[in-house]
Amino acid sequence: MSSSYDTGAGPAPDRGRPLSDAGELFGQVSKDLSTLMHQELELAKAELKESATKAGKGAGMFGGAGLAGYMVLLFLSIALWWWIGSGLGLGWSALIVAGIWAVIGAILAALGRRDMKQVKGVPRTVQTAREIPTALKGDEEIR
Repeated sequence: MSSSYDTGAGPAPDRGRPLSDAGELFGQVSKDLSTLMHQELELAKAELKESATKAGKGAGMFGGAGLAGYMVLLFLSIALWWWIGSGLGLGWSALIVAGIWAVIGAILAALGRRDMKQVKGVPRTVQTAREIPTALKGDEEIR
């Protein structure tokens, strides 16, 4: 039997392959796996950088929209203040507009607090992450 590599079904220890060839083969597989992982990591970095750039631009646009919305509310509030002030006086109308905004703020804070209490985190991810080492050992399947 020749000591050259068989290109058929793959090398097997019972084919008379020397142990040093099996060690070289394992070393090559390890090297290829390492290269593959490195390339995958570089691809992931490039994709994340592109996604982060787009997300940053989108966030900037939302920030600009938020500022524009704030300015609209500010000037509508001033208009309401002057309109109410034409009948009651500017001092009282300022207190009325401020009171309206205080009520809106309190309602939004209460709704936000309620919603934040409902946040559970990532319980399924935590559970499956805990199962990975056991599954890798072959003791249990990942669900």
